[in-house]
Amino acid sequence: MSQKIALIAGAGPAGLTAAYELLARTNIHPIVCESTDAIGGIAQTFNYKGNRIDIGGHRFFSKSDRVMNWWFNILPKQGAPSADTELKGHEIEYAADVVVKYLCPECSPLPPGEGGAAAPGEGLRSAPDPEKEDLVMLQRPRLSRIFYRKHFFPYPIGITVTVARRLGLWNTFLIGLSYIKAQWFPLKDETYLDAFFTNRFGRRLYKTFFEKYTEKVWGIPCGQIRADWGAQRIKGLSLKRAVVHAVKDLLSSEFSKKQQERETSLITRFFYPKFGPGQMWETVTEQVKKCGAEVRMKTRIAGVHLTDGKVTSVTTENVETGAREEILCDYFFSTMPIKHLIGMMTPRVPDSVVEVAEGLQYRDFLTVGLLLRKLHVQEKGKNPATNVPDNWIYIQEGGVRVGRVQIFNNWSPYMVKDWKNTVWIGLEYFVNEGGDLWIQPDQDLIALGTKEMEKIGFLKKEDVLDACVLRMPKAYPAYWGSYEQLHVVRDYVNTIPNLYLVGRNGMHRYNNQDHSMLTAMMAVDNIVEGKTDKSNLWDVNVEMAYHEEKKT
Repeated sequence: MSQKIALIAGAGPAGLTAAYELLARTNIHPIVCESTDAIGGIAQTFNYKGNRIDIGGHRFFSKSDRVMNWWFNILPKQGAPSADTELKGHEIEYAADVVVKYLCPECSPLPPGEGGAAAPGEGLRSAPDPEKEDLVMLQRPRLSRIFYRKHFFPYPIGITVTVARRLGLWNTFLIGLSYIKAQWFPLKDETYLDAFFTNRFGRRLYKTFFEKYTEKVWGIPCGQIRADWGAQRIKGLSLKRAVVHAVKDLLSSEFSKKQQERETSLITRFFYPKFGPGQMWETVTEQVKKCGAEVRMKTRIAGVHLTDGKVTSVTTENVETGAREEILCDYFFSTMPIKHLIGMMTPRVPDSVVEVAEGLQYRDFLTVGLLLRKLHVQEKGKNPATNVPDNWIYIQEGGVRVGRVQIFNNWSPYMVKDWKNTVWIGLEYFVNEGGDLWIQPDQDLIALGTKEMEKIGFLKKEDVLDACVLRMPKAYPAYWGSYEQLHVVRDYVNTIPNLYLVGRNGMHRYNNQDHSMLTAMMAVDNIVEGKTDKSNLWDVNVEMAYHEEKKT
């Protein structure tokens, strides 16, 4: 019998995880088709003159041990200090020896007898030194804060003496009254985000810290965004928990220590590839290709053909030449936007399904990279800071369109060509493809970003050395439009036994990287176990626990 084939649309985390898992656990031949020239999807790393941009920021942290171990098998944990460890005083838990399980002998970077694997199996070696080796996962300190009215606030917002002082005691008192009102008279209809946030934080705090930023992200009022997004992104967080913790702190004999802990209620460290998230997926691509998979770049899916209710072939198209090819397949994994998938399926999909798919909306994203001599962060009551320790900062200030600022030096020193003498930052804008910002020339966007950063007191124009712009369409599946009827699409595709929707756009769900990977892993689980029910894929990322909250 001829070997079975799985056609995989998209070389992002979900698609490449599916290819890897198929090679590791089945005899199915994966063919990955990627429409662009970049590996990793939104988790790619863009290299501009040796300075790397992580699109959206990807902390390698998961509550799934399966995912964590998978990552470490590709890029082992560091066993020695990185370039900036001593200078920044980082506390790192170094690995000693690492065990790597290779897909095939060709994947092993070491010859037999030196940790290499003579067959698909395990290789034992010393943990890599990031100053000497590139295939390494760094451990990095985590810090995200909100910048509002020239003050830094913890993210997510908590109740501490410092926070109350920066908000103003009277304002804090009114926030408390607003919260009490929300608890006594909660809004009964919690369909949309404004009610969801108000019931958990009170209207005043919602207006202060949630409304404007959320509307900056999505471009529409919170009253038009389904609450599903809030439930997915801030699971289990509420002002009630913050108040309870604050009261416990007041009663504690170690008040100052408890207050400090409250401001670091999330994980304090995470892992990160030496050269950014794209390095993970570029390495996976190299490995799956060595083990027999095909990865076809600049190749888009142009048609998905069904016979007797199953996907039997897929038409691909080279985006440069227009050349088309029909590939017979036994399985089809889709990470492409649902509206694209449904629109290219033959025979024609039922009109009710097409209508929902066409109505799905997306939010797009662009990053303005600025290379600086130094920062000039003007926090109220303090001298300007030439550097800050944050990975990213949420810009709550009004009057500017920038949503977040990443400081790539703090993700990894190897992301910056000259990390000792320059600061490499990314200004993140949430936009609509074809909108006013999207179509602006790069130089105009660079000028806008520089102007806005000067306005809020983050830098001086004369310190800008170089800059670039990077656009990413369909970065965020939106929770409005026909999203409420998404189950119509889901129910239809679930009747097709060899079609698997996985990943963020593939499922139209705001998944984190690890959740996208889990959907692909579980799809392969189903194939191996002979399961046709795919409801377990849709159960991923519905647990009520905040993604980066510390375990207690």
